[in-house]
Amino acid sequence: MIPAAKLDRLSDRFSQIEAELASGTGGAGFVKLSKEHAELAPVIEAVNAYRHALRQMAEADTIINDPSSDSEMRTLAEEERGEMKELVAKLEHELQIQLLPKDAADSSSAILEIRAGTGGDEAALFAGDLLKMYTRYAQLQGWKTDLMSLSESDLGGVKEAVLEVAGQGAFAKLKFESGGHRVQRVPETEAGGRIHTSAATVAVLPEAEDVDVNIDEKDLRIDVYRASGAGGQHVNKTESAVRITHIPTGIVVAMQEEKSQHKNKAKAMKILKAKMFEAERERVDSARAAERKGLVGSGDRSERIRTYNFPQGRVTDHRINLTLYKLDKVIAGDELSDVIDALVAEDQATRLATLEADD
Repeated sequence: MIPAAKLDRLSDRFSQIEAELASGTGGAGFVKLSKEHAELAPVIEAVNAYRHALRQMAEADTIINDPSSDSEMRTLAEEERGEMKELVAKLEHELQIQLLPKDAADSSSAILEIRAGTGGDEAALFAGDLLKMYTRYAQLQGWKTDLMSLSESDLGGVKEAVLEVAGQGAFAKLKFESGGHRVQRVPETEAGGRIHTSAATVAVLPEAEDVDVNIDEKDLRIDVYRASGAGGQHVNKTESAVRITHIPTGIVVAMQEEKSQHKNKAKAMKILKAKMFEAERERVDSARAAERKGLVGSGDRSERIRTYNFPQGRVTDHRINLTLYKLDKVIAGDELSDVIDALVAEDQATRLATLEADD
């Protein structure tokens, strides 16, 4: 059973946050409190449901143990107690998951970088498939997407793409997608019908808010240059492309998607902040890094996490030995949730078991 004192502390903190928000706290303090309120609200809802079920079970016990209760009342109370016992166990498990230590960035939006790996044109076509898959998955989750950067191959594939996925908790689910993705299929360009293996890599970063990352303008070198690639006369006339270098860390971000230098700079800064935020998180939180390596891997692009086998119509996630024979629906994004939800559940079960072992 979860200690009542722990639940009391959560309820007291939630009441305190609501009081502070109602008092008109402004600025960064308001942003921080609002974020904590949004994260705590579903936990408090689970606490209230759990406590309500405990009270109902206690009331049924009182009737059962009361000598003055008639047999019919006692029978009904015993039935209700049985139902409440099952409900309490279910709600307690759900609440324990809610109370697991959270990655501080779980509530953040996410930035996905998708790059074609080995396999030439076929790898670029596969990277394009992954971009469509994540865009569709985000749409089904009710999140907004913005294709921040796109470099296409000659056959319409994707050499490199940066996709912003904006929505509460986007990073919490998409962080499991970091790593190497492999495809096995017969390319459209293959006349002999031979199966080729190609690869693409995905890196998922939490989107940093202004309160998360402080960048000194003196640490930045900003270069502007003429955009290359498609764009007609505009390409030759305007220095709209922007390259930002963060000198202390050596992180470089370039952006040329927009015709406006100002817009390219804003997008590049957003990606730079995300990269710096993630680098700082990895530096200060070695426990979190070790935990991620245990299940979802390090996020290293060289680590192969999933295989999409078209001849057999299967997708396999190697980290949890999950194989689904509905590749077409997964790669379309319609049922990618089956894979991601399984990864989330496995992650929760692993961390819950670790906590219980420590207790």
